[in-house]
Amino acid sequence: MWVKGPQRRPPFFLYLCEASPAVGSAVKKSSTLTFCSGSNTAHVSFSISFCSRRSIQGTAFSLKQQRCPRCGKIETLNRHSVLRGNDPAQTSSQSVRGQRVFCSNRGRRGGCGGTFSIFLAEVLPRHTMRASLLWSWLVEWLGGLSLKAAAETLRLPFALETLYRLRRGLRRQLHALRSRLCREQKPPSSTHTDPLLQTVQHLQAVFVQSVCPPAEFQLRFQRPFLG
Repeated sequence: MWVKGPQRRPPFFLYLCEASPAVGSAVKKSSTLTFCSGSNTAHVSFSISFCSRRSIQGTAFSLKQQRCPRCGKIETLNRHSVLRGNDPAQTSSQSVRGQRVFCSNRGRRGGCGGTFSIFLAEVLPRHTMRASLLWSWLVEWLGGLSLKAAAETLRLPFALETLYRLRRGLRRQLHALRSRLCREQKPPSSTHTDPLLQTVQHLQAVFVQSVCPPAEFQLRFQRPFLG
């Protein structure tokens, strides 16, 4: 996920995994990250646990032992509200996208009073399209269909211009995507000349066991796939 900081500061998110935690444990796995909320602020290292979709709506996911990414305090984080947004799979209602978290400054807690967001890994921040739908579209395109034909095959509920804009956004992200993927694995041989399709193949090779590599990318690198 990314954690969103104050205005004029770079945004951050932290992603949550979809897999359910083991029985008797609320924690699936954890990742230690370093954040900086501003140029005059020291880096704050903290560990955040990934939880399942079920946990974000229930009581299993605990924030009490996690550090606030803005002030570094422990035992100050509380659930604030559930993040909801549009979902192409639900035309009549909004779906859960994540969780807002509040760093309490009430009483003697000593928090900073700020809030930030935790997103589910399948969510693409600032986009309605989910990661699984994006991946299905990329796979069809990789298989030889045109952008329009791939959209029609999947019956995507988006205007064609929206998909062209999405492709332009992916092309702008290529340098960031490829540099992170290369840290994990050497790019596979490809018959494609389009750098974007080569990157899709590379993504598929790095997360070969995953049904949704873009979601796995966000979990692994703690960065939004679409920037």
